[in-house]
Amino acid sequence: MIHDDPDERDEANTKAYEELLVSVEASEGKLSLLIAVSDNTELREQIIKRYEADLSPQCRPYRITLPRREPSLRLAIAQTVQADDYLRQGGNAVLTVTGAEKLYFFKLNEERSEQEIFFGYLQWTREGLREFPFPVVLWVTHPILDQLSYRAPDFWSWRNGVFRFVSQQHGIMPRPRLAFLASSASPQLAIPNSDDAPRLLPIPHGLDSSQFNDDYSGSIADLQSLIQSLEQQGTKIRLLGSMYARLGLAYMERLEQGNAQDYQQEHDAAIEAFTRAANIQRELRLEADLAESLNCLAGLYYSQGRYGKAEPLYLQVIELNKRVLDANDPDAATSLENLARLYDSLGHYAEAETFYLQALELKKRLLGADHPEVAAILNNLAFVYKSQGRYGEAELLYLEAIEINNRSSDEELADVVIILNNLAMVYTAQGRYNEAEALYEQALELSVPVLGAGHLYTLLVRENLESLHSETR
Repeated sequence: MIHDDPDERDEANTKAYEELLVSVEASEGKLSLLIAVSDNTELREQIIKRYEADLSPQCRPYRITLPRREPSLRLAIAQTVQADDYLRQGGNAVLTVTGAEKLYFFKLNEERSEQEIFFGYLQWTREGLREFPFPVVLWVTHPILDQLSYRAPDFWSWRNGVFRFVSQQHGIMPRPRLAFLASSASPQLAIPNSDDAPRLLPIPHGLDSSQFNDDYSGSIADLQSLIQSLEQQGTKIRLLGSMYARLGLAYMERLEQGNAQDYQQEHDAAIEAFTRAANIQRELRLEADLAESLNCLAGLYYSQGRYGKAEPLYLQVIELNKRVLDANDPDAATSLENLARLYDSLGHYAEAETFYLQALELKKRLLGADHPEVAAILNNLAFVYKSQGRYGEAELLYLEAIEINNRSSDEELADVVIILNNLAMVYTAQGRYNEAEALYEQALELSVPVLGAGHLYTLLVRENLESLHSETR
């Protein structure tokens, strides 16, 4: 279960802290990559101060902040070590690294965003970290953690532990990369109502402002004015609920496009708008509208890593959809995928597998076994198996997904490239290096001529291939 109860939350944090402390103590004199996760900066600071005190004087603490313009973990550590005699001599120390939470997800007229640069450095400077014989505690937020395994898979494979800390008041990243964001810089498998931008990992489908058929165009100020007028009239309550939902969508669209003037404020405003819409829709028993509002609300909480808030909402959406959707409506499968994605993010693989399998069965029945959306779920389910070391099962699903894309008239080249890359990662994990190399090369043969040598997916595959070569020399 997810810990929103204070006692359960404290127990979970205590357990995570003890495991982190033991991991640091067990890493004396060797590199150990420890990923600590919190969306609340105050809680993070409390935990850091606590383990620094508990480890001293035997283990000397050091604080490192990632620079915004050059967010290289290796470079930041190297500069700290170079400037300190104790570290240069290999003294017993723990290095705490923060700053990832401040990295922008949008590009600001640059070729790559700060987060993309950060993930890139993690991926291709992993080998360089070997020279630092210290435990490194890298603090990230849940949205960043959600991307680590596919944006920096080699770094992720080297992790020595992930330690999640939750708080009553979940902090909000200044400008995180939202899980629902669809852009050319985000690898994702194509899904309905998206911008058809492929993705490497499982996809939360629920937070997509294009899913509503209503026209919610118009400025936020206009919508707020109309809402105020309706509230003063005290009538047309149903229309008021619709206007709150449209206001939430307007904020969500700004967040998706990186146009929010104050990210935290507008994210909170979107949550408030959908909450008000849902309250009205629940009172009037407008279950179809309620399901849509709750789905968006859950997606907003998910994007903050507030899984304890998102989980019951996704469960409500599934129950509502059973009553309001036709048995042959693909949205029912999408709601199952959303919940599966949440459980996958938490590492609750058994629950994720259960809901992915339900979604897979439903989409096969509705769309046919050879539909690209079926291949997308197979890819996501395969990643769950890969995360558990169930490589044989993952391999079979990736091969099936490739066959579906090869047979489909709607074949998306980028989808094929990503699945080939994923399967190559499975082979690498099994030590089947020749087969992995062949798949990476096949992916490049497809990607370079069509997507371009500088495309993110091309670069990702090339980096994985180069990493494979460096490991097998």
